[in-house]
Amino acid sequence: MKHFFLATLFLAVTSLVFAQEKPRKSPHTTVEANGIKVVYGQPSKKGRVIFGTLEPFGKVWRTGADEATEITFSKDVVFGGKPVKAGTYTLFSIPDPKTWTVILNGKLGQWGAYDYDKNKGEDVVQVKVKRETLSTPAEKLTFTLPGNAVVFEWDDTKVAVPVK
Repeated sequence: MKHFFLATLFLAVTSLVFAQEKPRKSPHTTVEANGIKVVYGQPSKKGRVIFGTLEPFGKVWRTGADEATEITFSKDVVFGGKPVKAGTYTLFSIPDPKTWTVILNGKLGQWGAYDYDKNKGEDVVQVKVKRETLSTPAEKLTFTLPGNAVVFEWDDTKVAVPVK
């Protein structure tokens, strides 16, 4: 009986260990308004220079931490001037000192942007938007959803994609 109990305990603990997801390094946040929902990992600045160093210019970024950010539209929209069907998409961006590229990709469940090159054929839209400089740096990556845009801010950067 003792061996049966130990074997059962071992299997239960082993199952729990293997069932756990990749560890998250940042808190995860959901923001929802105007028929749009964004789910993202919320990294902090922690005294670092973010864009151009930690997140290099010209390289695809998951636009968050841990799992790639996901955005859901409850109805068809015009995102940055381009039509997008209702649904859920992975949101990536390519940082640049002046103009950012914001990408909606149809492949869900991606961890970071590590497999983006393999999945870029599933891009739904890519839009270019002007980068704005914040006068006061944002400590945490923060998405907001005013009535006419998807906005994210972090460090000294603000990016707003118009949505109709």
